[in-house]
Amino acid sequence: MGRLVLQGVGKTFHDLNVVQGVDLAIEDGEFVVIVGPSGSGKSTLLRMIAGLEDINAGEMFLDGNLINDTLPQERSIGMVFQSYALYPHMTVAENMAYGLTLAKRPKEEIARRVNDAASILQITPLLARKPAMLSGGQRQRVAIGRALVKEPSLFLFDEPLSNLDAALRVEMRVQIARLHQRLASTMIYVTHDQVEAMTLADRIVMMSAGRIAQIGTPLELYHHPATLEVATFIGSPRMNILPVTIEAADEHGVQVRLPGKALLTVAVDGREAVVGHAAWLGIRPEHLLINEEEGAKLTATLVLREHLGHEMLAYYQPEGMDTTLTQRIAGEAELTPGAAVTLNIRARYSHLFSAQGNAFRAVNETGKNVNPKK
Repeated sequence: MGRLVLQGVGKTFHDLNVVQGVDLAIEDGEFVVIVGPSGSGKSTLLRMIAGLEDINAGEMFLDGNLINDTLPQERSIGMVFQSYALYPHMTVAENMAYGLTLAKRPKEEIARRVNDAASILQITPLLARKPAMLSGGQRQRVAIGRALVKEPSLFLFDEPLSNLDAALRVEMRVQIARLHQRLASTMIYVTHDQVEAMTLADRIVMMSAGRIAQIGTPLELYHHPATLEVATFIGSPRMNILPVTIEAADEHGVQVRLPGKALLTVAVDGREAVVGHAAWLGIRPEHLLINEEEGAKLTATLVLREHLGHEMLAYYQPEGMDTTLTQRIAGEAELTPGAAVTLNIRARYSHLFSAQGNAFRAVNETGKNVNPKK
């Protein structure tokens, strides 16, 4: 079991609301990733779930039991921290067993749990070593093993890979995904790295200013962001954003004028749009075209190109704009920095946001809203 329910959960520090009115249900066996910019409240929320921070408002239930005032050691929760927090004078086996030893579990049970966890994490040959003899990735696996031996209902990960280099982050990401598949346990994973979120999560919880901005599958947040902040946070490179002016609007679409005076009609519900008001148009780098017939056109100059092997990133400076637009190109292309190009913005791949940053709901061919709710 490992079903977690949060109802109106909040946290205040010296009259500052750092977490506000969080309602969230995480099902047994789910892998949920909480993301957001620095200061969004994601780590504070995780520490509240673990019992390391008091809850000032709301209620929290684990498998139907209210745990607001339950001590951390009495919650069926295993936590993996950003720092490995291993005792340097203890062996790997002693570090993993420390919590069980404090709980005065039988020695035979401790040995069994440590050996089982070491086998799952493939660190059995390391049990007699001390942390100084381990690599960063091995230390992180020991930290995971320390949580694993508790056999908890819920695993919490607080940015566990941020101290590793790029290659080790990829390796450990795979290891954590495999661990979830093998254990089928409930896991909550906090990170600022949206690539980790996209690759690991069953669902993503995007936080902003202490509140939940949007909840959904990785592809729901990628293709149907509820706010401008979600749109620019999820996706690498980030979504291109252009300032536009609303020219016409109804329930079937909104016509906007781009900085280059071109017109584009986006298939969104425009009943709340106001003609003459400013808005924001978004388009993903992979959907930006150059020198094509389709779509609204912008004149721009190629500023920089980055060859990444499997793809190329091209950066353009549109005429009369301060922003830079990014294009993702599969493979290679003949592009010369300084060359003038025509950028093509296609309506069917465009997102539209109000001046306040809220997404206009997309509509399909039948005129029905297709955006998921926040």
